[in-house]
Amino acid sequence: MRNIRFVNLIQRLNTLNYKNSSAILKQTNLLRVNTKAVFSNSNGQSRQYSSSSQGKFDFSRASIYTLFGASIAGGITIFMLNSDNRLASVKAHTQEKVEQSEPKLEEEIVSEPTEKQPGNETPNEASEQSQESNSSLEQTKPVSTEEAVPTEGELRAAKLDEEKFLPEIPSHAQYLIVGGGTAAMAAFKAIRANDPTARILVVTEEDYKPYMRPPLSKDLWMTDDDELIKQLKFKQYNGNERSLFFLEDEFYVQPKYLNEQENGGVAILTGKRVEQIDVQNKTVKLNNNWEVAFDKCLIATGGRPRNLPVFEKSWEKIKNRVTLFRNIEDFKKLYSIAKEGKTIAIVGGGFLGSELACALGHVSKKFGGKVIQVFPESGILGKILPEYLSEWTTSKVRKEGVTVIPNASINKAQLNDEKVELGLQATKDNGPHANWLMADHVVVAVGLEPNVELAQKSGFETDPKFGGYLVNAELQARNNIWVAGDAACFFDIKLGRRRVEHHDHAVVSGRLAGENMTGAAKPYWHQSMFWSDLGPKIGFEAIGLIDSSLQTVGLFAKAEEVDTPKAQVQESNESLRSEIKDTQLPEGGQTSELKAPKSMDEYGKGVILYLKNETIVGVLTWNVFKRIAIARQVISLFIYS
Repeated sequence: MRNIRFVNLIQRLNTLNYKNSSAILKQTNLLRVNTKAVFSNSNGQSRQYSSSSQGKFDFSRASIYTLFGASIAGGITIFMLNSDNRLASVKAHTQEKVEQSEPKLEEEIVSEPTEKQPGNETPNEASEQSQESNSSLEQTKPVSTEEAVPTEGELRAAKLDEEKFLPEIPSHAQYLIVGGGTAAMAAFKAIRANDPTARILVVTEEDYKPYMRPPLSKDLWMTDDDELIKQLKFKQYNGNERSLFFLEDEFYVQPKYLNEQENGGVAILTGKRVEQIDVQNKTVKLNNNWEVAFDKCLIATGGRPRNLPVFEKSWEKIKNRVTLFRNIEDFKKLYSIAKEGKTIAIVGGGFLGSELACALGHVSKKFGGKVIQVFPESGILGKILPEYLSEWTTSKVRKEGVTVIPNASINKAQLNDEKVELGLQATKDNGPHANWLMADHVVVAVGLEPNVELAQKSGFETDPKFGGYLVNAELQARNNIWVAGDAACFFDIKLGRRRVEHHDHAVVSGRLAGENMTGAAKPYWHQSMFWSDLGPKIGFEAIGLIDSSLQTVGLFAKAEEVDTPKAQVQESNESLRSEIKDTQLPEGGQTSELKAPKSMDEYGKGVILYLKNETIVGVLTWNVFKRIAIARQVISLFIYS
């Protein structure tokens, strides 16, 4: 049985290079690279061969025949130890050569040194040597040159035998992507589009394949089917079901089979982290000390949620009641708490905090509980929207059942009867009346920090102001190294150096990086858009520099039924609005004349222009959809002309 295993092993090694072959042999008990080698003979007993007095250690071909019972005809490679303790090979290409070598083999068998002289051996030893001699002679007989056609069962067994020796993690990747988010997905799709046989390895710390992040704070919460949510699926506003994952599992190949694919493929290595990138030698080191070589590499590590010092310095019991919302596991944890009817405090009035407040407000109507939103600005989205529109939005969110506390920051956190007691500090004169609030759980949503841990270990430059890896116009940080998504700090020739944290930017920059990795050499000029939905009735899209500190000009009209995110999804069947292509202007409400508002009721829909030095640098459309292409033309006319 051991001899059969060796023959199968040799057949497998015939397709491998020297380095991998050596590693496989070392992992088996058939051959050990040291001063002694132990093999099994035909009787199942072990025979040990020691190095000679000169330190040399070699096997004759006759020994190979006897020890392994394997024919070396037909191009099979036999590996053995030479005098330098390295693997050597003997390869016979035709049966004719085997037949010509038989007389010489018999001489080598006779001249092989032995420890006992003939006639002095015991009866058992004589019997053993006789059996070995017969076995050797039988195996050196001519073998039929006719090749037997393997059966289906034999082919299946051979494949299973082959799989045993493939490492779980490939030692080389033609294209290596560090990070498994949206930018990574866009990049590997672009690479495959330009290089159809590309072999791409994606390394991600998460235990999931690439998925969409926007539904974690929107669509999943609006789905009332718990069974769908358990499957990480959601219902869009038009009733259609959709998976959270970009692609089905069948699209990917297992990492161990990546380099075996004739037409290439994409493999996702989950639960692993890249600790260091060796730019000169083009290798990365994983957190399990495994090294992977690459030809080209993309860093798409995204960002991690910022925390507040008051929670960072808290006791462990308080930290366990705080969520820095970012991924699937965070959603699962928070959803289970919301289903219990708990009181949840959300710290932050930006995109994520406001989206989660509206989403949790929707869930609280079903399961009970209470939602509190605290932020230092005067109104929701205060850093983005003009003050009048921020106040209008705040009133709308309150109507969704959310307790909104503006002009307040958190300066203390302590436990009180198994609840988190938060100390409130006023940021303005019209701050909160109470000094404390109680919650069962706290969600911190105060922005992202780019993941740049690799920079210090690997010698990459980062931007001291915006954070992120410094890249050139082609998103390249070093030779054969690109960066895309939240972690990239790029230079805009008109707007200056920037770092963007939105879904559309991840898609566009990831796609461009993938194209450039295949030789496109295109510069980054795209003005990415972003969007946000505060429930089914309020949504906006924006492009360019959107900052409430800039001068703004707003034109509004009263909204109609078609002027909502819900109506938009029902029409387009797409909840990710960066995926929607601009079409002809829709009929109905969205063709209404826009004008300066006279009352709070007239902020139903509109367009806001952001100006810098009397130049339009940003456009936000409020409950007006599919106008980003026009807005992009407006910005280009003023900035890039």
